[in-house]
Parts: sequence; C-alpha cells; structure tokens
Amino acid sequence: MKQVKIVLDTSVFVNPDSNRYFGENPRKALINFLDSIEDKKHISCYIPPSVYEELLNFTEKLLPTKKTLLINKKPPSSYESGVPARLVYEFIEEIRLRINKGLRIAEKYSRQNNGEESIKTLRQEYRVAMREGVIDSKEDFDLILLAKELGAYLATADFGLVTWAQKLGITCISAEELKELIA
Repeated sequence: MKQVKIVLDTSVFVNPDSNRYFGENPRKALINFLDSIEDKKHISCYIPPSVYEELLNFTEKLLPTKKTLLINKKPPSSYESGVPARLVYEFIEEIRLRINKGLRIAEKYSRQNNGEESIKTLRQEYRVAMREGVIDSKEDFDLILLAKELGAYLATADFGLVTWAQKLGITCISAEELKELIA
C-alpha cells in the first residue's frame, strides 16, 4: 500500500463544519481522529509545532500522550525552502487590495456614526475583508511550507490556505475527504 503523508491544520478539528466528521468538539474530534489512524501504518500525519500549540489551545491540553505521538510535530525547513518570487508578488498585491478594501469599509462606517451596533458590524466586515481567503498567520505559512517540503496532502478547512497552497501545487483535502482517506 502506498505511503500517504498528511499535514494537519487546526481547522480540521475546530471548525464546526469540519470537526463534525470526527467529533462534536475539538478535543473529541482530535482523539477520534487519532483512534482512526492508530493502526494505519501507511498513513503519516504531520503538524508544525506552532500549529500543534494552536490546536492544544482548543483541546484543553488534556490529550493522551501515547496517541499524540501518532502525529509528527515537524517544523518546516524554512531556511531551505524556496518560495517563488511570483507567490510573494501575488501575496503583496492581495494584501494591498485588502488594506484598501478595509479602508473603504472604515470610511463608510465613520460617516454613519450609529453607535455600538455600527462598530460591531464594522469589525465583522473589516475582519472578512482583511482575513478571509488569505494566509494570515505564521502558522498558516508553516503548514504550506511543510506540505510543500514533504509532498504531502494539506488537510484544512481554511479557504485562504487552500487558495495559497494550490498556487504552489499542494493538494488540499477537506475534513470529509480526510475521513474517507483514513477509513
């Protein structure tokens, strides 16, 4: 049987649309996932240490140690990874467009001055404009680098990760596809 490498994103276990494939809360989802891969010798799972720490914040850090050893906590070789300049150019342009979009949203709401409800809506729209569909953390970048380095699937529910991983030729899989793959 062919060896399968999977890099795991926190979103698979914490996103309500994803974790339902493994359990009703992040902790149970992760434990059920670990139970599912325990006897699958052809499946190797990886997670960057930065993402593992992020995941522990959602699982109350109360995980069976023997089970967590089923996931390799491997940092990407960030000093050895060659990121194409074109990707960096596209990222810079994307961020510039988002900053301008965020500015327009802030201008619109500053003219309205409708109090607390207006500020709440402003924050929500601004968050979507600035963060949705883009890699917005070093953890996201670690996932992309590690999946590229290992030639692995990237299991994620993060649309921004999928968008940018695909630019580097990384195959992304959803929680549903991950469940099928480990079945």
